Amino acid sequence: MSELEGQTYVVTGASKGIGRALSLKLAHEGARVVLLARASGDLQAATSEVQAISPTSYAVECDLADSESVELTAARICRTHKAVHGIVHNAGDIHPIKPMLKADPSAWLRSMMVNVVGVQHLTQALRDTMTAGHRVRITTISSGAALRPLPSWSAYCTAKAALDMWTRCMASEGSEHNISAVSVAPGIVDTEMQLAIRSAPQEDFPLHDNFVAYKTDGQLTQPEEVADQLFSIVAEHTMNQSGQRFDVRDL
Repeated sequence: MSELEGQTYVVTGASKGIGRALSLKLAHEGARVVLLARASGDLQAATSEVQAISPTSYAVECDLADSESVELTAARICRTHKAVHGIVHNAGDIHPIKPMLKADPSAWLRSMMVNVVGVQHLTQALRDTMTAGHRVRITTISSGAALRPLPSWSAYCTAKAALDMWTRCMASEGSEHNISAVSVAPGIVDTEMQLAIRSAPQEDFPLHDNFVAYKTDGQLTQPEEVADQLFSIVAEHTMNQSGQRFDVRDL
């Protein structure tokens, strides 16, 4: 029997890309997966794939930028499960890809909500399922953008840097409840976020040609490959590793 048998993992941004691939990997390893994402055909398709492996897995439509949506999502999970054993905070928003002095404030706000505030809100709202003393592992998906400024990515860079610090704070405060938290940078992955980056107007994004080249030169990794590399960190990281930041290319 897998060590994850009987455990419940919540994965945000689960409809596609890394979130979908990790949901499938967790299901293959015996976990029940709660797939969170905004309503879409992709979410329905990903859920069907996961349920073919793990019939008790299910999806909840959730927009992390909408506080009411987060509350309703957490309430449903708390009603359904006495214990959540892991959360993968994978959902992210790269927009706005604009110079700082031209960026729409509402787009900046949404970036903060999805990438940071929604992470805190969802985790806090699930506290009753995580504070009974059982082992809980929280993983946040970071980025190289958390470590250095990139032109026209001010919102994303700022949000990912904040998310790394959130992870460290969660590791510090969660230890008394047997909760650990780590962050992982997945590298450059062939997802819809990369498509959005390549679709940004060149006049707004000085690094546009670099990201086009990543695709045309075959430098992007596939979500399934990244999920395999991330799995041990997501499902097996120790309390001694809590608070650390990892890069998938070093795993």
